[in-house]
Amino acid sequence: MSAIRPSRKRSITNIRAQKGGQPIICLTAYNAMMAEILDPHVDLLLVGDSAGTVLHGHDTTIPVTVEELIYHGRSVMRANVKALVVVDVPFGSFEASPEQAHATTTRILKETGADAVKIEGGIAQAPTIDFLTKRGVPVMAHIGLRPQAVRATGGYRIVGKTPEECANLKQDAEAVAAAGAFAVVLEGVVEPLAAEITALIDIPTIGIGASRQCDGQILVTEDMLGMFDRTPKFVRKFANLKQTISEAVKDYTGEARARSFPGDDEVYRGDKRAIPFPVKQSREG
Repeated sequence: MSAIRPSRKRSITNIRAQKGGQPIICLTAYNAMMAEILDPHVDLLLVGDSAGTVLHGHDTTIPVTVEELIYHGRSVMRANVKALVVVDVPFGSFEASPEQAHATTTRILKETGADAVKIEGGIAQAPTIDFLTKRGVPVMAHIGLRPQAVRATGGYRIVGKTPEECANLKQDAEAVAAAGAFAVVLEGVVEPLAAEITALIDIPTIGIGASRQCDGQILVTEDMLGMFDRTPKFVRKFANLKQTISEAVKDYTGEARARSFPGDDEVYRGDKRAIPFPVKQSREG
């Protein structure tokens, strides 16, 4: 039985009000077709820089550009009805200064029509988040495992295995909350620490590879739909679309090669008369 959904579009106020209540359900979307499918079921759609690895064949999210995310954001917004739409701010477009971040984020919001942006970083980006939110740019923060920083951190590492990491991440969470972020993604964070941070701060936490006690959950849509053979441990595959698509393509190619597709009901006949199927002459004839 599907949950009863509000008829009006979700707002940042709605998302914040779910702190400690009904879990915030989030998925990624990069185009109008997927957004149309997901929108009725989720609270938040993230136009993630994960498009770089999911759609464009990159090994990391680092090569993704502002222009690419604007393109994907516009596509998602064409199908958006209810979900809050957040667009990632890509690597290299906000770190230099709060002013650079303001120029980038206002461009993203203006050119996509999205509701908010997401910025990776904790204490280091707190002054930028403060600068943006005081100027009307809604920000969702992202701490823990930060895909944009994998070259600096030595890869995709789980966070919170040492007392020092725990202390640092709690400081990150408190800093972004104090700076005005309306929510924070906790990625790749050990469960006890994610639960502790969720209780510590007054803004919603959205987990990916974190605790069930987070205020919400997010996954890359293509991961949970089974579009890839290999996925992180924290991904549950709710379907196996890679196999389904492969089998459908195999059926199509087989029928096309056997000339059983298109069938009589799948072609247009101007004179409504059957067109004789060409018969090859025997070499002996």
